[in-house]
Amino acid sequence: MRTLFYYSFRRFSRFSQWYERRFTGVGRMLMAAMIAFGIFGVDTEQTTAYRGFTYLVSLLLLAVAASLLYRSRFAVRRDLPRFATAGEPLEYRLQVRNLNRGEERGLTLFEDLDYTLPSREEFIRAREPGVRRNRLDTAMGFYLWTWLLAERRNGSVEPREMAAVPPGAETTVNMRMTARRRGVVRFSAVSIARTDPLRLCRAFFRASAPQSVLVLPRRYRLPPVTLPGQRRYQPGGVAQAASSGDSEEFFGLRDYRPGDALQRIHWKSFARTGKPIVKEFHSEYFERHALALDTAFTEAGEQAFEEAVSVAASFVYTLDTQECLLDMLFVGEQTHVYTAGRGLLRTEHLLEVLAGVRMAGKDALTRLESAILERGGGLAGCILVLAGWDEARHELLLSLRRAGLQVLALAVVEGGVAIDPALGVRRLRIGSVQQDLLEI
Repeated sequence: MRTLFYYSFRRFSRFSQWYERRFTGVGRMLMAAMIAFGIFGVDTEQTTAYRGFTYLVSLLLLAVAASLLYRSRFAVRRDLPRFATAGEPLEYRLQVRNLNRGEERGLTLFEDLDYTLPSREEFIRAREPGVRRNRLDTAMGFYLWTWLLAERRNGSVEPREMAAVPPGAETTVNMRMTARRRGVVRFSAVSIARTDPLRLCRAFFRASAPQSVLVLPRRYRLPPVTLPGQRRYQPGGVAQAASSGDSEEFFGLRDYRPGDALQRIHWKSFARTGKPIVKEFHSEYFERHALALDTAFTEAGEQAFEEAVSVAASFVYTLDTQECLLDMLFVGEQTHVYTAGRGLLRTEHLLEVLAGVRMAGKDALTRLESAILERGGGLAGCILVLAGWDEARHELLLSLRRAGLQVLALAVVEGGVAIDPALGVRRLRIGSVQQDLLEI
């Protein structure tokens, strides 16, 4: 039965998209009225509803015929930013040039997003997260189908009407897109529509314009957070955060003392003063924090994982890395470590990485623990973002604390999951993450 519904929804989706774009609001109302007159006017001897049916059919046929005669050419250029943020409107511009000999009026712009329809296997296996449906809705899967389509599109763009465009002129139209989730939104073309004289049907000119925008994770507002730990000695200084070797921070110049290494002589000062002068260094102390994201499979589902990514993105965006280093760690096919702050990666680079994070296998917790403990000696503290709560995650937290790390642990869980307050884990309930974050 699910297979039958799948093919029905697939055909209906294609027809629905074509129908809503091809006919205006008034045209769709007349279409519905035409169908109603057709039903009630079947018996021509008992009612005159058939007259309304024939009248509306004539109007719609004239509108469709007029739209088929429309021929136009346009050049389109999209000025699209590199990044968008999930859930937040993105404003961008479309440059449209009229290549026709006459003025064009009554135009409407539509964006065509590039996506594929869900496969039959995906439709059968998928489960709509965070929503409980009755048995009939669950059996039919209509709401599940609409959710899958929205996930595949991952964005919606509002149609915009254009002012009159003289021949050869170019006009700018401000567009607005809203991304549903992190990832990528792909554009395939721009459709320019003009209605027929009766304002019932649209004709389209489609300009190919493939482009894409990277959608960064949704972010939450955070209260002022005091990070755990204190400043520690960093062997090799900031340079050691990005490369191997051993270097200290330059402090000043002083007179040569017996035993000083020759490579530390400052030759310019030696030439100017006539006596050996050496460069003096001192060991560098600064704060270095770890932001560890749990990517292991969780019983809480993908929704908890997506919220965990958003929480991690919120800390990346909020923390001031001008005077400290931030190591972001997570596990995918391999263990990934990205360091930001003090001349290294910038915040937007970490957010760009988080836009593509995917859930990993159950062994990801063990690999994440090893990666954190390898850097434990130089870490002031660790922010641990967990996508759920179970015994394995409990053991991870205890292991980090036994190693002497000061950990700020946050667990994204469903509302009914309880965590022992003595563990010091901040519980972030799905659906109330913003509220719970503000209480940290």
